[in-house]
Amino acid sequence: MEDLKQTYPDSLPYHKGGKLEVIPRTRVENEHDLSLAYSPGVAVPCKEIQKDPNMAYEYTSKGNLVAVISNGTAVLGLGDIGALAGKPVMEGKAVLFKKFANINAFDIEVNEKDPDKFVEIIKAIAPTFGGINLEDIKAPECFYIEKQLKESLDIPIMHDDQHGTAIISAAGIINGAKITNKKINDLKVVVLGAGGAAIACAKIAKKLGVKEIIMFDSKGAITTHRKDNLNGFKKDFIIDKEINSFKEALEGADVLLGLSKGNILEAKDIEGMNKNPMIFVMSNPIPEISPEVIKEVRPDAIIATGRSDYPNQINNVLGFPYIFRGALKARAKAINEEMKLAAANALAQLAQAEIPDDLKAELEKIHKRKFEFGKEYIIPSPFDTRLKDFISNAVAQAAIDSGVARIKSL
Repeated sequence: MEDLKQTYPDSLPYHKGGKLEVIPRTRVENEHDLSLAYSPGVAVPCKEIQKDPNMAYEYTSKGNLVAVISNGTAVLGLGDIGALAGKPVMEGKAVLFKKFANINAFDIEVNEKDPDKFVEIIKAIAPTFGGINLEDIKAPECFYIEKQLKESLDIPIMHDDQHGTAIISAAGIINGAKITNKKINDLKVVVLGAGGAAIACAKIAKKLGVKEIIMFDSKGAITTHRKDNLNGFKKDFIIDKEINSFKEALEGADVLLGLSKGNILEAKDIEGMNKNPMIFVMSNPIPEISPEVIKEVRPDAIIATGRSDYPNQINNVLGFPYIFRGALKARAKAINEEMKLAAANALAQLAQAEIPDDLKAELEKIHKRKFEFGKEYIIPSPFDTRLKDFISNAVAQAAIDSGVARIKSL
């Protein structure tokens, strides 16, 4: 903690007073305005919504309002620090919604660890919002909570820690396979970690067509040779094979997805990976193995991290603002697998597309490196201004095509 204070001495002044405020969209300058904003004129839209609940999208902020909700049980790398201590993170997430997708967002910190009680609290406040972004909730409770809410509510629900990371990594796999001329269904993937993000990454890899996945949790490879009890989510990835080390699992592997903790891999572990491996080491701030070591041992690798100081950052801000923007645009009742895959494919396509000269110059100025589709550019920059429309439109169209939208066309 003291190291972070030294690295970011301006952090506390930056956060003083919070990062959010509420600004009215309509004027209140005279008695007539006041009678429209509140009583008695406000009764007119109330009656319209009473007759048709969908009118809430027309006459309230619901259609552009997302709740960022957490109980503070898995905040960043800080762990279970409690709901209130996690508030700066949730405020920050709300800021990103506004900055990148022009979505209004409220942070809501719920002091409740019991999953069923937590679910009931969220269900009770859900009518306020057009969507709910679940944040920093520990596994395995996060799986249960998201599942219960998706089954109970008719608005988009997404646990970003799971699906945001999965969607961005999937885009990286799509483009990595394209660059290396590999077929996705032939890839051997090794996943280090078995928490929310790791499970979601493995699931979306399966959706892309990957057939061979080896997953590790803190006790080793998830195989039939394990004697301990595995939760239901891990059981989906049990393989009938004895694996005793990272090195053994990574022999001949095409993709490494690191979602565990820093510096758990050694150079020898990645030496035997297949030609042109994709090594996505996403533990933050310290990757599972440093990019410098990867380059030394496997100069043919495509490398991605969770950090902004290396190329190919797996950054959730590439996903959640635009996924919710698309869901809200379609007035979707859910965020389904089709919408997630649409986001992943759109991100991959955008990285492949030619960048307009003025935008390219701006991105190269920001990142201080060249932007040409290839091993060091498989994922768009968060500052690519094309993201908002390109990704959100793909997500909205997927919502319409898959039958979860309230509108029939864009």
